[in-house]
Amino acid sequence: LSYGLTSCWDAARKRPDVALVFNVANGFWLPLLRARQVPTVVNVDGIEWRRAKWNRLAKTVFRLGARASAKWATRLVCDSSAIADFWAAELGRGGEVIAYGADSPETDLPVEPGLAHRAYALVVARFVPENSIPEFFEAAPAIARQHDVVIVGSGAGELDAQAAALADANPRIRWLGHIADDRRLFSLWQHAGAYFHGHSVGGTNPALVQAMACGAPTVARDTVFTREVLADAGRFTSPEPTAIAQAVTALLSDPDAQDQLSARAVRRAHEAYSWARINSQYDQLLRQALDS
Repeated sequence: LSYGLTSCWDAARKRPDVALVFNVANGFWLPLLRARQVPTVVNVDGIEWRRAKWNRLAKTVFRLGARASAKWATRLVCDSSAIADFWAAELGRGGEVIAYGADSPETDLPVEPGLAHRAYALVVARFVPENSIPEFFEAAPAIARQHDVVIVGSGAGELDAQAAALADANPRIRWLGHIADDRRLFSLWQHAGAYFHGHSVGGTNPALVQAMACGAPTVARDTVFTREVLADAGRFTSPEPTAIAQAVTALLSDPDAQDQLSARAVRRAHEAYSWARINSQYDQLLRQALDS
């Protein structure tokens, strides 16, 4: 909140032609920019007050910030049609739908040492409950009976301890922690046999879009958001551990389905989520805001 305040104060002082603002927590400060006649385009960034990681106070702040954004922003950006529908229904104001883009990786990145192409399950996520991490951890031993399991992510606390315990107890489960090297992460997605995407809150998820660009055969938690992004380029499952294990294992055992989903994912990422497309949409909307 303090960073948003000082940033909006500085922008109000300098009076740019238009301000692109991310996250509804900054909705409280939009009157500063309006008072200086600076039009604002606000990316609402998901439904933060529904995320389990926030306490009651933080959720209240985000909800009030959303109301302020709906009232004061010149234009709103929603990263998926489902988010735009939610805003229209709950806050009385929809927005322009602009998703996130993905980088096109090298076509033949090396396989992670000790792993084999299309032979391992992969999960990449922050360790928070709404990303279905606890459920995947329960499913991991069942998957590891036949296949390697790779876990990428961290969060500090109990889930980190669970990931470490899983890796210690089972030689087919690897916990790699946080990976800052994009090339290594892209390689893990590119060669995965089944990437599990368990995010349940938010619209277009950047990690899912990037996994698609890398050609990861994907099993996603069944939500309106994942179905909008993946369309026919993925499989969907309920978040119960048994269902996750069954869906991931089934895909790992089906090379033809892996190839089909991989090709569809790359094609959809190129057609719908290229940075050229996303940047063009932002450019057009910012120019429109100048005339508002």
